Amino acid sequence: MTSILNRITLKNVTEEYLELILNWRNQEHVRSMMYHHNPISLEDHIRWFTSIQSDERRFVKLFFIDNIPYGVVNLTNINQHNQTCEWGFYIGPSDAPRGSGTLMGYSALRCIFEEKEVRKLNAEVLGFNEKSLHFHEKLGFAKEGILRDHIIRENQLVDVHLYAYFKDTWYIQKGILEKKIKDWFDE
Repeated sequence: MTSILNRITLKNVTEEYLELILNWRNQEHVRSMMYHHNPISLEDHIRWFTSIQSDERRFVKLFFIDNIPYGVVNLTNINQHNQTCEWGFYIGPSDAPRGSGTLMGYSALRCIFEEKEVRKLNAEVLGFNEKSLHFHEKLGFAKEGILRDHIIRENQLVDVHLYAYFKDTWYIQKGILEKKIKDWFDE
């Protein structure tokens, strides 16, 4: 049996997947965890796709398991001088295989630190998103702080948790993550 690590990939977003991604982005379980949580129109979605084609400060990939798309990884604010960027991600289908998020996180971190010239990856997590807070810590992110009452969502003040992941941390965590993934999936 082929290891799960050989069955996961990140691919460029193409027009072929635009409708699928729009449907994912507009699902309540995805939208509710984003800064901008209002439904996205087709026109706005096409503008987004057009903008990522020519923006060197952005990098968007689709995540696949066995050539089936399950999620999106989005790098923003790529700063080549400082070798930093921010990430966002989501698993689209609510019935995605268990562990898909961990596999996508591993794939993204491998790409970010081994293929891109990134030294530090930053993340912002809405305070009520317990699942994402735990996810970042499980992957090895370090908490750098909390922006208290940073945004207003539905008349509620929301904290934003700041996380960072450094390239040298990746080379320590990579083997640990690979072992966990192989133990979990390749039994």
